[in-house]
Amino acid sequence: MSRALIRTLVILSVVAIVGILTVQAVWLRRAYALGERQFRQTAFVALQEVADAVARLNKITQTRSAVTQLSPDYFVVRTDAPIDPILLEHYLQDAFRRHRLLTDFEYGIYNCDNEQMVYGAYVSTQVTQPGKATGKRVSKARTHPKFPGYTYYFEIRFPGQGSLVAGQLDGWLASSAAVGLVVLLFGYTLWVVLRQRRLTEIQRDFINNITHELQTPVSTLRIAADVLQQPDIGTQPDRLSQYARIVGEESKRLQKQVQSVLQVARNPRTSLAANRTVVDLNALMTDLADTYAPHIRLDLQAKQALILADAYALETLLNNLIDNARKYCQNTPCITLSTRTEGQKLVWSVADNGIGIAREHHRAIFRQFYRIPTGDVHDVKGFGLGLYYVGQVVRAHGWTINLTSVVGAGSTFTLSLYAHNPLR
Repeated sequence: MSRALIRTLVILSVVAIVGILTVQAVWLRRAYALGERQFRQTAFVALQEVADAVARLNKITQTRSAVTQLSPDYFVVRTDAPIDPILLEHYLQDAFRRHRLLTDFEYGIYNCDNEQMVYGAYVSTQVTQPGKATGKRVSKARTHPKFPGYTYYFEIRFPGQGSLVAGQLDGWLASSAAVGLVVLLFGYTLWVVLRQRRLTEIQRDFINNITHELQTPVSTLRIAADVLQQPDIGTQPDRLSQYARIVGEESKRLQKQVQSVLQVARNPRTSLAANRTVVDLNALMTDLADTYAPHIRLDLQAKQALILADAYALETLLNNLIDNARKYCQNTPCITLSTRTEGQKLVWSVADNGIGIAREHHRAIFRQFYRIPTGDVHDVKGFGLGLYYVGQVVRAHGWTINLTSVVGAGSTFTLSLYAHNPLR
């Protein structure tokens, strides 16, 4: 399956997921709005019935609608006559029970003579058995705003209106949760498939690289062995010396390649810092400069560069960085090893004049088997383990590493750690 097809499928899947979630959210919002509207209509009808009952009790005739809604959960009911609190509460509970408005409410009665609320109560309705409800009244001093224009009226508020409407949407909420779960599982499955495909590609590239890298020295060794087995090779000392040198170089190359693979496989992160000793970083860099001369330049500003580290892991880390700097350079390599102190920290770096690393690859280059994609052509062969090993050593020792690079102008790997003081 091509990358373009996979990219298209991923985009279509994301669009489908977003569309499903959007539609579900819209329908859920509409269902909630419909529930609110039904609640308001039901409450309006029930309160109108209460107003009519109070009017009949006082033998007056309502000439206009008695109910005014001020907010989704707040109503004002005009009675045009004094109201008995106990009787009003009975009418309210009876009307709400008939219309199945089993929710808490609070009300207040306004007296036009003294222009203040004379009574207020909070009624909690609890369902004890299917179809039956009990009312628990808690009388409290309630303050309701005065509503101008009415003489006698009561105000009523439903504080649990939102919960009641949401409770009626159990089916919608359950379906939304199910759709959300399916979407999450689908997204996770898609992520696993893409990750597995990436790992498969990495494994395939690694096998191809290691096959090519190991076949080259093996083929060279086989040819050299055939030459050395010729009967007259002893009479050709120059030729004998040349092929003996080839055998030695290819053996070292093969050993280095095998070691680079086993290095990571055999050494978990914790064991990379198991054998810590005091290492003089300045002395180690000086030895490496002699080994890789004349391509190494030293800038050792730190007067004392003693660190507590695994000597073998540290030397291998430096060798990997130097080896990469030499391989990925189109001109004559110029590598700078430097040390300096910043407060209590020792900062050291490996800088080169190579081809550089694009910013989008800075985080990925420390992954196992990762190689910067260059299409189907790889001018420099490798396994993608060098910088992975560097990252493992840095994490095992608790150091920090930063990469600064400009494409075409080289890269600088900077590490910082606390220097070791032997006097402590």
